[in-house]
Amino acid sequence: MPVVNRIAEFAEDMAAWRQYLHTIPELGFDCPKTAGFIAERLREAGVDELHEGIARTGMVAIIEGREAGPTIGLRADFDALPIAEQTGKPYASRHEGRMHACGHDGHSTMLLGAARYLAETRNFAGRVALIFQPAEESGGGGRVMVEEGIMERFGIEQVYALHNLPGLPEGHIHTTPGPIAASVATFRIDVTGQGGHGAMPHKTRDPLIAACAIAQALQTIVSRNHDACDDLVLSVTQFHGGTADNVIADRAWLGGTVRSFEPHVQHMVQERIAQIAAGQAESFGTIAEVQFVPSYPATVNTPEKAEFAARVAEDVVGSDRVDIAARRQMWAEDFSYMLEARPGAYLFLGQGDSAGLHQPEYDFNDAISPVGASFFARLVERAQPLG
Repeated sequence: MPVVNRIAEFAEDMAAWRQYLHTIPELGFDCPKTAGFIAERLREAGVDELHEGIARTGMVAIIEGREAGPTIGLRADFDALPIAEQTGKPYASRHEGRMHACGHDGHSTMLLGAARYLAETRNFAGRVALIFQPAEESGGGGRVMVEEGIMERFGIEQVYALHNLPGLPEGHIHTTPGPIAASVATFRIDVTGQGGHGAMPHKTRDPLIAACAIAQALQTIVSRNHDACDDLVLSVTQFHGGTADNVIADRAWLGGTVRSFEPHVQHMVQERIAQIAAGQAESFGTIAEVQFVPSYPATVNTPEKAEFAARVAEDVVGSDRVDIAARRQMWAEDFSYMLEARPGAYLFLGQGDSAGLHQPEYDFNDAISPVGASFFARLVERAQPLG
C-alpha cells in the first residue's frame, strides 16, 4: 500500500501551501498569518470543529469518523527561526531575518494534506484531533497546549508527530522505542573582574581570560566526569565581553546548552558547571555567577506505539525503508510534553540530501509531503478501524 492515491492527486496543492507558508515565517507564539492560512485550509477541507486561540495562535481541528470511538491526536508545529535565509528560492522568506529553517512549514503541510483526505473519506471510527502548534523552537508551545488542557478537552488518548530529517534518504521513516530526542538545559555564566587600560593588564583582573578558561574547562565534563556509555553534549555557543580594542572590560559572559537523556546526568553537569566556573574564576581573581535553566524534557516514545507506527509506515513506504531501532537524536523537541501526557510516538521522515536543519540554505523537500500525509492518514485508519 504505497502513498495514498487521493493524496498524490493534490500533491501540487500541498507544494503551493508549503511554499506560501515558507514566505511568511513567524516566530514563537506570534504566528497570526501562519495560523490564519492553516485555518482557511482546514475550513476548506471540511473539518467538523476548529478551535483556535490555543497557546495564543495554536489550534485543534476535529474530524469525526463514521462510527463512535476514541480520539487520536496528530501534531504539527508551525513556527520559524530567527535566521536570514540564503536559499535563493522564488518563495524565500519575505520577513527579513526569519525563515523556515527546520521544515515546520512542511510539517504543517503534511498534516493539512492528511486533514483534506480524512475529511473526504472518514474511513475510521471515533475522531481525529489535528494539533497545529506554535513556539516549538522557543517558548514550549507544546507544553502550553498541554497545560491549557487539549488532551482532556478533546479526549485525546494517543498522539503522534513527524519531523523531517536531512541526510536520511527521501521517504524513509525512522523511529525507536523509548528516548528519541534529548532533554535540553541552557546555562549562562557571568564573570566579573576589574577592568582597565589594555596597556596595563597587570592592574586589572581580566574577566575575558577567566571566561576563556571556564569555556575550555567545561569541555572536561563530557570527557572526564561523564560515563561515555550515556549520551551527553555540552556546547558553549555564546561568548560576550569587551567594548573597545584598548580597554580591558570588567565583565564578560558565556552561555550554551546541555543535552542528555537521563536526569542524573543533567544534575551532574549542573553541579560541575558551578564548581568549574567558581574555581576557574577565583584563580584569576574574578567572580562567576551561574544560571542553569532546564528546558524541554527528553522525548520518550511509548514502545508499543512506536512499534505500531513503524508497521503503519511499512504500509506506506515499504519495510525496507523503515527502521524501528533508529539512532536517537541529541536535539530537543517540545512534543516531549505531549508524550508525557499521553502515549504515542515521534518519527523521522527522510528529507534526502539537503542542507541541515537550522542552516540558512535549508529548504523542505516538497516531494515528501504526500508521504507524510499518507502516513498520518493510514495511522488514523489503522489505529481506529471501522467495525
